[in-house]
Amino acid sequence: PEILVSNVALQESLDSSAIENIVTTQDALFKARSASEVASGPEKEVLHYRDALFAGWESLKSTGLITTNLLVDIAQTVNSNAAGIRKNPVHVGNPATGEVLYTPPSGASVIRDKLSHLERFINEPTEAEDAIDPLVRLAMVHYQFEAIHPFYDGNGRTGRILNVLYLLQQELLDTPVVYLSGYILSHRAEYYSLLRGVTEDAEWRPWIEYVLRGILQTSRATLELAQAIDDSIQAFAARASAGMKSGYSLELVRLLFREPYARIDTLVEEGLAGSRASASRYLHRLVDLGILEIERQHRDTYFINTRLVSLLSNLGSDR
Repeated sequence: PEILVSNVALQESLDSSAIENIVTTQDALFKARSASEVASGPEKEVLHYRDALFAGWESLKSTGLITTNLLVDIAQTVNSNAAGIRKNPVHVGNPATGEVLYTPPSGASVIRDKLSHLERFINEPTEAEDAIDPLVRLAMVHYQFEAIHPFYDGNGRTGRILNVLYLLQQELLDTPVVYLSGYILSHRAEYYSLLRGVTEDAEWRPWIEYVLRGILQTSRATLELAQAIDDSIQAFAARASAGMKSGYSLELVRLLFREPYARIDTLVEEGLAGSRASASRYLHRLVDLGILEIERQHRDTYFINTRLVSLLSNLGSDR
């Protein structure tokens, strides 16, 4: 689960940020996560999303609740600022034409009141609300949050983290490995059109069906990925065990799947090599065996688990 959670969460961070036109590549993102230098630019913003996701998960494990304060914390981490609930009016528009498509509620007290109602719906549903299938409730929760639009920035990204936290809270997931962002990214125009349809014409059914399709397709893709990763780990371990004279361990294999862009220091820091020289020898042997590929960039040398990277790329493109 740790290998799947770590890598799928990073792919989710990439996809969710891309929906907001914060665009980078999988290669740049893995390097930013692994590099000796602090990330900058879009990679830094994507990694903030990942940090917010995991912080939200930790909070949920502790309290079992999804609260307004938690959503504020998530938005602040995503945006890397201390801004809270929006006080001033904003307009949601078409950036190409300037047309105003939606004017969310304004005023901090009004917004907090609406978030309080959403918080109750999530954490303390009435008997009638609780009878609604939780996946249908997820679609309702996501729409309501986006309609409230409580922050100046980061509403979409916070709302997509809310999606997975809700699935975890409802015990539909044990770990955060199913995300809708890849599906939304591939069907972005439909996503915005259906949200608008609920707002303008109360067309709930098409919106709910869209969310259910997304969950179904994403769940299937994640199951296939989990099996493919497990098969790859076994094949990797068999080749490494047969070809390495020293340094082989299952812990090394698992590390190279958890951190598919490994550096020499990665092995030393994890206690899998007694020195940088030993770590270098182990990794170069895996390159010689054709299991890893080596790439040098500036001061960093990356040893890349290309098979895993390919599997994760397919997860992002198959939805």
